[in-house]
Amino acid sequence: MNLEDVLLSEITHRLTVICRRVCPFLPPDSGTSAGFQIVIVFKMSVPDYMQCAEDHQTLLVVVQPVGIVSEENFFKIYKRISSVSQISVRDSQRVLYIRYRHHYPPENNEWGDFQTHRKVVGLITITDCFSAKDWPQTFEKFHVQKEIYGSTLYDSRLFVFGLQGEIAEQPRTDVAFYPNYEDCQTVEKRIEDFIESLFIVLESKRLDRATDKSGDKIPLLCVPFEKKDFVGLDTDSRHYKKRCQGRMRKHVGDLCLQAGMLQDSLVHYHMSVELLRSVNDFLWLGAALEGLCSASVIYHYPGGTGGETGARRFQGSSLPAEAANRHRPGAQEVLIDPGALTTNGINPDTSAEIGRAKNCLSPEDIIDKYKEAISYYSKYKNAGVIELEACVKAVRVLAIQKRSMEASEFLQNAVYINLRQLSEEEKIQRYSILSELYELIGFHRKSAFFKRVAAMQCVAPSIAEPGWRACYKLLLETLPGYSLSLDPKDFSKGTHRGWAAVQMRLLHELVYASRRMGNPALSVRHLSFLLQTMLDFLSDQEKKDVTQSLENYTCKCPGTMELLTLPGGPTLPPVPFTKLPIVRRVKLLNLPASLRPQKMKSLLGQNVSTKSPFIYSPIIAHNRGEERNKKIDFQWVQGDVCEVQLMVYNPMPFELRVENMGLLTSGVEFESLPAALSLPAESGLYPVTLVGVPQTTGTITVNGYHTTVFGVFSDCLLDNLPGVKTSGSTVEVIPALPRLQISTSLPRSAHSLQPSSGDETSTNVSVQLYNGETQQLVIKLENIGMEPLEKLEVTSKILTTKEKLYGDFLSWNLEETLAQFPLQPGKVATFVVNIKVKLDFSCQENLLQDLSDDGISVSGFPLCSPFRQVVRPRVESKPVNPPEGSKPGDPSHVKTLEAILNFKYSGGPGHVEGYYRNLSLGLHVEAEPSVFFTRVSTLPATSTRQCHLLLDVFNSTEHELTVSARGNEELILHAGECQRMAIQVDKFNFESFPESPGEKGQFANPQQLEEERQEARGLEIDSKLDVHWRIPSLKRRGEASIEGLLNQLVLEHLQLAPLQWDVLVDGQPCDCEAAACRVGDPVRLEVRLTNRSRRSVGPFALTVAPFQDHQNGVHNYDLHDAISFVGSSTFYLDAVQPAGQSACLGALLFLYTGDFFLHIRFHQDSASKDLPPSWFCLPSVHVRALEAPA
Repeated sequence: MNLEDVLLSEITHRLTVICRRVCPFLPPDSGTSAGFQIVIVFKMSVPDYMQCAEDHQTLLVVVQPVGIVSEENFFKIYKRISSVSQISVRDSQRVLYIRYRHHYPPENNEWGDFQTHRKVVGLITITDCFSAKDWPQTFEKFHVQKEIYGSTLYDSRLFVFGLQGEIAEQPRTDVAFYPNYEDCQTVEKRIEDFIESLFIVLESKRLDRATDKSGDKIPLLCVPFEKKDFVGLDTDSRHYKKRCQGRMRKHVGDLCLQAGMLQDSLVHYHMSVELLRSVNDFLWLGAALEGLCSASVIYHYPGGTGGETGARRFQGSSLPAEAANRHRPGAQEVLIDPGALTTNGINPDTSAEIGRAKNCLSPEDIIDKYKEAISYYSKYKNAGVIELEACVKAVRVLAIQKRSMEASEFLQNAVYINLRQLSEEEKIQRYSILSELYELIGFHRKSAFFKRVAAMQCVAPSIAEPGWRACYKLLLETLPGYSLSLDPKDFSKGTHRGWAAVQMRLLHELVYASRRMGNPALSVRHLSFLLQTMLDFLSDQEKKDVTQSLENYTCKCPGTMELLTLPGGPTLPPVPFTKLPIVRRVKLLNLPASLRPQKMKSLLGQNVSTKSPFIYSPIIAHNRGEERNKKIDFQWVQGDVCEVQLMVYNPMPFELRVENMGLLTSGVEFESLPAALSLPAESGLYPVTLVGVPQTTGTITVNGYHTTVFGVFSDCLLDNLPGVKTSGSTVEVIPALPRLQISTSLPRSAHSLQPSSGDETSTNVSVQLYNGETQQLVIKLENIGMEPLEKLEVTSKILTTKEKLYGDFLSWNLEETLAQFPLQPGKVATFVVNIKVKLDFSCQENLLQDLSDDGISVSGFPLCSPFRQVVRPRVESKPVNPPEGSKPGDPSHVKTLEAILNFKYSGGPGHVEGYYRNLSLGLHVEAEPSVFFTRVSTLPATSTRQCHLLLDVFNSTEHELTVSARGNEELILHAGECQRMAIQVDKFNFESFPESPGEKGQFANPQQLEEERQEARGLEIDSKLDVHWRIPSLKRRGEASIEGLLNQLVLEHLQLAPLQWDVLVDGQPCDCEAAACRVGDPVRLEVRLTNRSRRSVGPFALTVAPFQDHQNGVHNYDLHDAISFVGSSTFYLDAVQPAGQSACLGALLFLYTGDFFLHIRFHQDSASKDLPPSWFCLPSVHVRALEAPA
């Protein structure tokens, strides 16, 4: 078992014992724990975990206070001092780097010969001195402080604050006086001068050590624990001399690297490696290799490997210009002849070759040399700190190279390096640094593991006062490594990340640590988070145990939605229970159909439209945004109860009690009416309706809902519920409106309106009527709201039906009702509606046989015209007897009509804003047949401007029925009887009818235009006829319409010709009666043409042909001896413009008495051929010649 496993086992056992006190549902720990104790004692025992490779080129300066100096003042000056971390050497391209420490163990300073960057070369002390009497004692303390690092110091400085007077005015090099901590602008300049003095000493030492002194013995540099091992050795042996030379070369390489001579240091390190390798001086060989690696790292990575703190700036140096040649593989160790080295660096003759960095290691070789150096360090138990720090440096380099696996090997080795018996604080530091390094190379879970070990060390049993606050803080820092976040929003998207079992254990530890900290609110928050995010991974028993523990906690400290501030400053977000219960759908419900507000358009005098005139608007589509946040297209009303429906289910294995469940809204003042639920265990989808009343107007947004479960109050927002389906959550609240309730004089209907109508009605009524009958519907309007009813408009809508309606199905007079307005709350008004059923009266079911003229009695007036025309619309054969299922009065002939009366009303503040409500009344009408017109025909009358309309009327009821027309006697029809009635009518001038709305462009189809015109003609004819029926036994009556029976041929016979011809005999119109004249007297004949068409007609030529009718079918046209024309018998008419008139004159002379007829014929020319024959309908002229008086 490796060390990591041992630590994990130990912490798991310890945590199980601790957490089981508060969390008894934790699984039993089956592992065993083992302890270990390693005790190693050597001089340098305090490792610097922040070391990095570039620290080898720095000079170590210790900054310490002398006497009593406040921590604030000390670190204020320390920060300014440490800001001078590098300076450029005058008259040189070299840069000097400084590393400041305010605490440094003196025993570590003894390793300064082994690695010069560990040697304290500068000391800066800060002290307060306010009187001259204290100055000698203060200066003595400064000398005592110097003696601690006296053997290695190059120079030192003392900064005195507060002393003024003669002593402060004396010029001194090693002491600087300042009146206070604010008035000390020259601190940085004195530090620069101090560093320059350090460089002078450093450069002298480098030159002294690098100079080849022939004949002088090279001293043997040693680490502290080696001094006793070299007593009694032969100092004249070749082996000993090589050891001395190799160590000195390595030492000079360190000095060159600190002096900014990178290339020189590489050469010295290479020479040292060869010398030390030959004598198997492994400890110093490892140091030489590490120095070579450090110099190469500095060359390859000028930005540093220690992060922001280790970044270096190469001001005034040409080294960064060589970055393009770096990272070249294959760089080897090249030995340089010592003769090539001078006191000022590399010989110029060989600088061109050396400048190519052939002595610099490649990035791959750097790691290999680090491994080799660490392997040499591991041979010496007293070099544990050196080995540990080398591993840390190698890890930082590998992190830059993104070689995480190799870096983890170095860190694993660092874990096994045994130091002396560490204190608990040192253990915490070590595990924390290991955690940071693992985080640096991307091993997040490994980093979290060591951070968790450090947290457990904070509450180890050996500590008298366990640091639960520090433990809690470190546990929080482990969360990212285990893919755990304390924000529940991170667990609402995608699949679960990380190991749920480890995450639950960590959450239990947070619960217990927060409890031991004395913060029960944190315990409730963490336990709530565990239940919310880990619900899917908890067993049924664990769910019960966790909820029981949560209820125990919330009895003392209820859970809230407030942000909790964690130790150290961060805040802990609230944890809403969005899974207790789970909501799958949220739907804002519209108000009932009778209460839904609508925006006024042309209803109540306002013309307001909020819709775009375009079918698609990209602006509107862009503003819709997410579906959840879009505005719903209906409105709520101020003061009315509004509803939101939620579909929820309970995932828990026991009954879930949800208390205080209500809506979360924004935008307007909203009174939420909370509800309490009790959901059975693992229930399916369960509908829950939450209600509330908006108290003000504006735009309200339903943001979510709030609950109280297990003592935890939760605000569950829809934005945090990704699995919820919703059609929108924003709706407009309009001002208050009145409420209308209706009752009618008709019974309620058991029939429901057609589903396709799409209209919702509050009440349905029904009535039975005969075709053509009219009945009144009395409606009572009651205001049951709190606002006055000020405006009312009534409209009707006939639902889709196969039957064609004629006339107004529903009609009313609203003025009498509006006279009772405004209708105050609780008041009632009356409204009357006329229901008129007027369907097609034609017999289209082929019920009757064709009736001959002889079998039908004709009512009206005698037919005196010798000419009779019969028009039969249907010429197909009909059965002699009606079918069995089509007898009169059969229920199959009952037609169903449905309509909706819409009451649009408004009042109060809502009316001011332009809103109204719509209350609908459904009307179900069963229309039974009354009379049928089986045939329609026409006969000409004596006048060209009149004709006879013949109607065959059939009584389809089971009662005696009478039919009458305007100016005609009543025609009595028994049940099932058919008779003919004749009506004399004046022909109609259809061209003078007003243009129907359809002809203005609504119907573009010519066929539809023609149908509109024909309907208008039929309506005009029907209004003139005024046909009514009456059933005396039932005291019911109605109209009978022929609008649907008139075909094109009948209409042509009923229509006045567009060309109106008038014949005048002696100035008197001659149309119906015979014109009288005297034999021998000339008779003036005038033919007058009136053009009623829309086109110009003519010219025309007419010939007058007199004849006598012998009443036997023989017409005698040979009347030359009886009639003489005065002038020509042919008349000529010029062209006549629309609405124009023209006339032609002639004269006749009758020589004998008798009845004569004049037949006027048109000449067949181009003008008359283009016009229909019906346009040339001239009256028959009857002239009676009488004896002249004696």
